[in-house]
Amino acid sequence: MAEVQSIKNRFGIIGNSPALNYAIQVAMQVSSTDLSVLIVGESGVGKESFSQIIHALSARKHNPFIAVNCGAIPEGTIDSELFGHEKGSFTGAVDFRKGYFETVSGGTIFLDEIGEMPIGTQARLLRVLETGEFIRVGSSKVQKTDVRVIAATNKDLYDATQNGKFRQDLYYRLSTVPIRVPSLRDRKEDISLLFRKFVVDFAERYKTTPVQLDDEAKNMLINYSWPGNVRELKNIAEQLSVLSTNQTITANDLQKFLPEKNINRLPVLAHAQQQNSEFNNEREILYKLFFDMKKDVTELKKMFLEILKNPALANNAANYTAESLQRDYAVNGNDYNTAPVLATAQTAALPVNLQQANQPVILPHKDEIHAHEEVEESLNIMDKEKELIIKALKKHRGKRKDAALDLGISERTLYRKLKEYDINE
Repeated sequence: MAEVQSIKNRFGIIGNSPALNYAIQVAMQVSSTDLSVLIVGESGVGKESFSQIIHALSARKHNPFIAVNCGAIPEGTIDSELFGHEKGSFTGAVDFRKGYFETVSGGTIFLDEIGEMPIGTQARLLRVLETGEFIRVGSSKVQKTDVRVIAATNKDLYDATQNGKFRQDLYYRLSTVPIRVPSLRDRKEDISLLFRKFVVDFAERYKTTPVQLDDEAKNMLINYSWPGNVRELKNIAEQLSVLSTNQTITANDLQKFLPEKNINRLPVLAHAQQQNSEFNNEREILYKLFFDMKKDVTELKKMFLEILKNPALANNAANYTAESLQRDYAVNGNDYNTAPVLATAQTAALPVNLQQANQPVILPHKDEIHAHEEVEESLNIMDKEKELIIKALKKHRGKRKDAALDLGISERTLYRKLKEYDINE
């Protein structure tokens, strides 16, 4: 653990989360080998720092190290940048040029945003990784190189291989040893440490007093989603150091510097949105209530149909209900036979005494059952839409404009629906 802390101090890495420590340990273990490494993590988590750790602890530490952002190089020139080109090989190639794989031979090349690399370049890179050979653009001569490749991405390369956007063979060749760098929201215990380090650094740079956060502001800082990770936190710390007029930052002060679209995710601000959310909650409850009522009605219809088909079920249900009520009254010390009829919708139809409960139930003739077999109302969306349009037209006495406004559609759409459903006004 002391060795991990020494690496943190050397490369300016702040934090003590287990996921971060594990990523550093993996980088230290793989540094002494020549294996290809794939560093995975969101944008802004500090993936380049891990590539520097691997190079600095390797046998190549005295040889060149270069970082290349594959997403920042145009597709038409990336082959030339990486592998070089011959004079006159394309328009603008006025001279011979060595590529990165040639100039950094013996050292380490860090390919950031490897997921943005074109498919054609991926094939060239795969050959370098497998044989150490490459060919300059416009040349037929095979060149040799000895470069260790460390790649990084903020994308899911496995999904990209399934979609044909990344070569599967290159993916498995690069990910010999994967290192996953945790996002800032997954290491909340490090957010306060990082913020304090940043504000102290900026205070020294701008000759000011370091700002501090009150408890509510700290809570907001920790619970913020940080889509930009450490890079975003550093920017916020710099803005507060330069623009804040108060030395102690409150939650209201901090809120001004956080993007509004991500503030809504903060738990500390939930009560501020209570009025807006109450309406949505009530609407959801009403929807659920309506669906539950419909389900109950459907179950009742089905139950009634079963009783019509099988009269014995009615007698069994009546006997069971009577026995249950008799037990309940006996437990409470009441006489069931003299109990009054309860004035509720559920008990109004129940028998008053046991003799009535055991009376046979009169059911319709079997030939009449077919009239009750339809237990489900139509749920066809087109039927419902047509019904609503007809109701809206009747309500507004055939005025299309008012009916369309009430339905929440344009008048043109309403006219099209009238023709589609053959509705006569």
